[in-house]
Formats: sequence, C-alpha cells, structure tokens
Amino acid sequence: MERDEWTFGWWFSWIGFTDFFRAVFFKVGFGIVTIVAGNDGRNQNIGMNEFAVTALAAWNMLEPGFAQVGDELSDRPRHTPQHAQKEMFRKSEVRDRRLATHCPLRTGRAALWFEPQPTISFIMNPRPMHSLIQRFLARILPVSFSMLAASSGHAAGPPNIVFILADDLGYGELGCYGQQKIRTPNIDRLAEQGTRFTQHYSGAPVCAPARCVLMTGKHLGHAEIRGNRQASVSFKEFTEGQHPISAAAVTIAQTLQQAGYDTAAIGKWGLGPAGSTGDPNKHGFGLFYGYNCQAVAHSYYPKFLWRNDKQEPVNDHPIPGHQTKPAGEVRMEDYIGENYAPNLMVKEALAFIKRQADKPTKTPFFLYLAFIEPHVAMHPPECLVDEYPAAWDTRPYRGESGYLPHPRPRAAYAAMITDLDRHVGKVMAALEANGFGADTLVVFTSDNGATHEGKAGSPFHIGGADPVFFNSEGDLKGFKGRVYEGGIRMPMIARMPGKIPAGKTNDTPGCFADWFPTLCAMAGVKPPDGLDGDNLWPVMTGTGKLAVHKPMIWVYPEYGGQVAVRIGDFKVIRADLQKKTMGAWEVYEIPKDRGETHDLAASRQDLIDQAVAILKREVSPNPIFPLTIPGVND
Repeated sequence: MERDEWTFGWWFSWIGFTDFFRAVFFKVGFGIVTIVAGNDGRNQNIGMNEFAVTALAAWNMLEPGFAQVGDELSDRPRHTPQHAQKEMFRKSEVRDRRLATHCPLRTGRAALWFEPQPTISFIMNPRPMHSLIQRFLARILPVSFSMLAASSGHAAGPPNIVFILADDLGYGELGCYGQQKIRTPNIDRLAEQGTRFTQHYSGAPVCAPARCVLMTGKHLGHAEIRGNRQASVSFKEFTEGQHPISAAAVTIAQTLQQAGYDTAAIGKWGLGPAGSTGDPNKHGFGLFYGYNCQAVAHSYYPKFLWRNDKQEPVNDHPIPGHQTKPAGEVRMEDYIGENYAPNLMVKEALAFIKRQADKPTKTPFFLYLAFIEPHVAMHPPECLVDEYPAAWDTRPYRGESGYLPHPRPRAAYAAMITDLDRHVGKVMAALEANGFGADTLVVFTSDNGATHEGKAGSPFHIGGADPVFFNSEGDLKGFKGRVYEGGIRMPMIARMPGKIPAGKTNDTPGCFADWFPTLCAMAGVKPPDGLDGDNLWPVMTGTGKLAVHKPMIWVYPEYGGQVAVRIGDFKVIRADLQKKTMGAWEVYEIPKDRGETHDLAASRQDLIDQAVAILKREVSPNPIFPLTIPGVND
C-alpha cells in the first residue's frame, strides 16, 4: 500500500429510522468507520453511532462504482458484526477506488450479505475525504423518507407476488433439498425464512405444458397446451414461439390485473408468439421481457430478447444453442457472446421493483420471473465456472447429446445453478431495499425435473448435464419428460413474513393447478369458475389443512405417451401409450415409496379402476395434442 493511501472499511446496519434520524441530524454520526493508516499499518478505530444505510446503494447514494444492492450474494452464512468488520479488510491491496465488496445489508426484518468479490474496501487519497463526507450528507436528506418506507414497508393493501420459476431444476439440486456439491445459499436462506414443501408437483414433465397449467389453473386433462409444439406447425406466419394458448384462455395474470395489480413476466414465456392469441401482453402481463420462444432460449447469448411485441438486439455476435465439436480442443471462450441474457433479465426485474417503489400511488404487483437456468445449453461466463473444482471434469462434452460443447461440463452446470441462486438473492435484496420485504409473497419452484438421458453410450445427459454426478433427483425415479416423481416432483419454497411460517417443512401434496386459486385467495380476488386446483393458502399459512386434494392429473402425449393420476397417497401411472408395446398400469404408495420401486398394481386393481374413472371424467378432447388412453377414450 502506498503511503498516501487510506483504506476505509464501512459496516452499515439498520437500527430503525428514529436512530438514523438522531444519528445523522443531531449527533452527526456516520456509522462505524475504521481507518487503516497506510504509512505505518496502525489501526485507528473511530466508533460513532450506528445508523441505517441498508438501502444506500439501492438509491445510488454512494459514489459511482460503489456497491449496488444485489450485485452478488455471498456464499457464506451470516456472521457477527465483529467477524464482518474483520472480513472487510481482506483484499486491502485494491487500488484507486476500485471496489471489492462484502457488504452486510440489514433491515429490521432480515439480514442479507452481498459480495461482488469479495470484501468492502475502498482505497482513496485522504485529502478528498471531507468532500466525500459532504456529498454523502448532502444526499441523505432527499432520500430519508424513502429509507423510512424501506424500513417500515408500504401501506397495507393487497400483497405483492413474486413467482420465481426455474427451468429444468431437479428436486435435489438445492442445498435445502439435500444437494451436496452445488452452492445455493440464497435459496437455502429463502427456505429458512419460509416453508419448504416436499410434495409439490409441476403441471407437466416438460416446459410449455407445465407453464400452461401454471398460468391457467387447468390440469393436463383440460389444458390447451399438453406438449412442446412449435407455433409454425399450425401457424405458418410465425417463425418462432410455441403453439399459442387461445384468446379465450384466462390466466392468473389477467385475473390479478383486472383486480388492480401491476403485472410483469420476465424470462421465458413459451405459450405463444408475439402477435398470436398467446401473446403475453394479451394475457394479463403489462410488461414482458425475455425469450418468447423456448427454442431461442437454448442460447444464453441470443441475437435479441423481446420487450412486449418488439425485438431488442442484445448480441451483435449471437451464439447458437446447438453445435458439436467432434475433435480438437473444446474452448469455453468459443461459446461466449457479448451480453449474457440472464443478467439482462435480472436487471429488468430489479428495475421493475424499483419502479413500483417509486410510484406515488402504491399498487400491488405480480412479478413472474421465469428464469432459464439450468436448462441447457451450458455456456455460463467463465468466472462462474471457475468457482467449482477443475478436478470434477475429466473429459469435455463435445455436443454428442445436443446443444453446445463444453470443456468443463460438470462445473458449468453447477455454475448455472449457483448463478440462478444469485438471481434469487438479488431479487430478494431489491424487495427488502425497496420496502417490499414484508408484504410480498415469494414463491420459488421449477417447471420439471432435471435433464434426461442423452445419446446411447454417452456418459452425459442431454446437453452435457450430469444429474447422476450431482444426484439431481435424490432417490426419485426418472428425469424430465417422465411422469415418474423425478420428472414432475419439484422443490417449492414459499415465503411471506408474518403469514407463512419460517423454517418449516410441509408435506401436503400440491400442484401447479393450485396456484391460480391459491394466489386469488391470498390477494382477496374471486377466481374464475372451472379451475382444477385447490386453494392451498390456509395450508401455507398454517391456518388450515386440506383434508382431501382433488385428483392431480397428467395426460402427456410426448415421450411415448403417458398418463398419471395422484389419488390421495397413491399414484397410478401408465407409460408408452403410443408405442407398439404399451406399458402396463403401475401403482405406487408415494409417501412410503417415493422412489417408485414397489409396484402395487397386482393387488390394487381398485385404484386402477378409480384412476380410469377419473380420467374418463377429467380428460377433454384435444386434437392438437391427442392421446388415446385404453379404457378411457379409445
């Protein structure tokens, strides 16, 4: 360190607006400031009143380049202030006001740790210190009332909803669901602050139909979309996007929007191209930003993303989502473009939250974040890959099972999930910083199970994923594309302070069709008639129980054709319905056999008969996604 440089380690903590006001305006306190003299290494501690600047970075009160709320979330757990203060002086060799941040941001309700690499230290010449202080104080007054809002929350009214949907995330790929190799500290913290559900099911074992069930509240026996089908098959005018939901389909976003909610969908849509009947703007979303088409979302460096009905260029040199490298060196940098789409979508989400906070008249909002991780192709930024051991990968993935090659496929896959985790952390930080932490329901789940097996003879699953190495499904049977537990049982976490119990686990069965009536109940909105799900809000809040869940139904014409019915504790399955040799009926008692290893079909014909009767009643014809079920509609 040069002799004329000083290192300032700042630790800020929120102790309430009253103490903040008194400290700043009456006692002129700045928080805890530790000055390290660069010329002789002696430490001089100047202790002043703690005061609240939790949201400083969120309102850009610090100098350009300083920490921004949600830049990165630390993988380490919460520590004591003493430990935090010690940690701040690592990396003190950082020069000339460059920032390496470890900033504990606290509110009256929660504590979050941020780490854009890896401690909070700023280096500057001591002479301009007084001008920094003057500028800092000058900017306190205009935002003091905003900080009051951040501490105490917004006025009472309908709660906000943030629904986060991962893409192809397996049941066992989060630390809070048993993952041992991949770090997910922020989602794990979400589970600590909310309730973790262990028997929650997607609406389908693949992307588009799962999202249709989620949005419309109709199970796969009634859903308009029952498989992944490009819109161009039926509508030649569209060059991208999936088969659209109809104009008559009613989504949860439409219902909430009509009730006064501001709505936004950011991420992957998959229910119809822009301009079609399935356009997200036509189904209740005031803002759409991201990938309209699932196939385009195979690349994390696309040529464009959609903003409502307009394409916004994001990469001058886009990277296609499918290539092979049969021979030669596989290089990470060959598959990296200019702008990583997930970062752009997270930025858009944080901007939406900030706009909601800045509105003079507060309105509730529904933010649907359909992130694309960890769906392949795998080409995350190299710095993320380097966070995981090089020893994991003994051979490159050459693209033999589709999507893109990668020199370190296991590390890349883990990096995608950890990056997803950081997206969640940034969103949570933005909610807290903008005063929405207490009056917002946050839900995290996934659309279907981990990526399934790849080309015969390849050790890799589709796209180079290795769910066996990561034990991605735990003891569950099957992967994406299958109606066995591994294909449709999802991690699901719900958090709302004061409403949903913290640190709890709940084994009540539920499914995507339940979200429409559940969110309506939470928001005090009358749901439309004809929904297939149950209201789980009393279960989530601990104010009631669901005695009997409606039968959960999957009618899936792809991957050979499959049906499944969950009846109480039992699940009845039949696979390969479109193959020459159809599979037999299978019956499993899920709470006792979630790995589906003990088939009870021979002794439980009564359950098979009951499943057939339910399917006869609940399966409507669908000529776009037909499936003949013996004894039901044959």
